Amino acid sequence: MKTDWRDALADFIAKPEFTALRAFVKEAYAREQVLPPYDTIYTALQLCSLAETRVVILGQDPYPTPGHAHGLAFSVQHPVAPPPSLRNMLKEIEADVGPAHIEGGDLTPWAKQGVLLLNAILTVRAGAPLSHAGKGWEAFTDEIIKTVAQKSEHVVFMLWGSKAKAKRSLIDSRRHLILTAAHPSPLSAWNGFFGCRHFSAANAYLTAHGRTPILW
Repeated sequence: MKTDWRDALADFIAKPEFTALRAFVKEAYAREQVLPPYDTIYTALQLCSLAETRVVILGQDPYPTPGHAHGLAFSVQHPVAPPPSLRNMLKEIEADVGPAHIEGGDLTPWAKQGVLLLNAILTVRAGAPLSHAGKGWEAFTDEIIKTVAQKSEHVVFMLWGSKAKAKRSLIDSRRHLILTAAHPSPLSAWNGFFGCRHFSAANAYLTAHGRTPILW
């Protein structure tokens, strides 16, 4: 992860709970197929530093299909086609601000602009969604959210779905913009994600506060 993340999270990383989490993850990768690839677990924190973070998009856990997850929430790399939730995100972007400036479903260009694509849980057993829930990742990623909220100014937090919305208590809405909507999953996108216009709202907020908007 970027140096400023490591410095900001040093106290948490030193806790016994994080040591236990690291031990669990190491053992899990040794005994079964776990996603994403081990060296990409912290991709979100490698591509987007704390200082550069302008938008936070929160996912739940990595795609459980081998070859899909690569350490960025919602993102997939070529030649994998965008999964349903990401397809709906791209539909909303096109309706809101025009066609997305990415290739396929790879959201790396967003991360490099300061979009922290953070899953609440950073690993998963292949074929078993949420299999690493309750192992300690949630406390770690909550700490990341709190760190952004406390150490940065004028960041946009996009919280989609009930689990993501529950994180709003970690964020000071007087210092940041919190955007909430239904999850982009096909099961819920028509209940408030489509038409949310979060991407233009984020850019309008960033521009109003002297920050560079995102080329979605």
